Amino acid sequence: MSRRRRRLAVPGAEQGLQTFKAEVMRQAGYAVDANRPDDVKYEVARTIGVPLRQGDNGHLTTEEAGSVGGQIGGTMVREMIRLAQERLAQSGNKL
Repeated sequence: MSRRRRRLAVPGAEQGLQTFKAEVMRQAGYAVDANRPDDVKYEVARTIGVPLRQGDNGHLTTEEAGSVGGQIGGTMVREMIRLAQERLAQSGNKL
C-alpha cells in the first residue's frame, strides 16, 4: 500500500509545524526528541495502549490509528486556539 503524502497549504511550513508539534507535545508531558518530533507518536501510542511500531502498521484498526493521530492533532489544535484567543485579547478585540 502506498503512503499518502500530504501537502501543506504554505510551502516551507513543514519545519515550523514540526517545531510547534514538538513544543506542544513536550508541554503535554511527552518526551520529544527535537530532531525527530514525529517519533512522539510512538510514545503517545504506548501511553494509550495502541501497538504502533515503525514500518507497516496494517494490523492496526482505523480507530487505533486515529486515536494516536487525534491525540497529537487535537492537542495541537487546542494550543492553536488558545494562542489565537490570547492574541485577540492582547489586541483588544472581543471573541
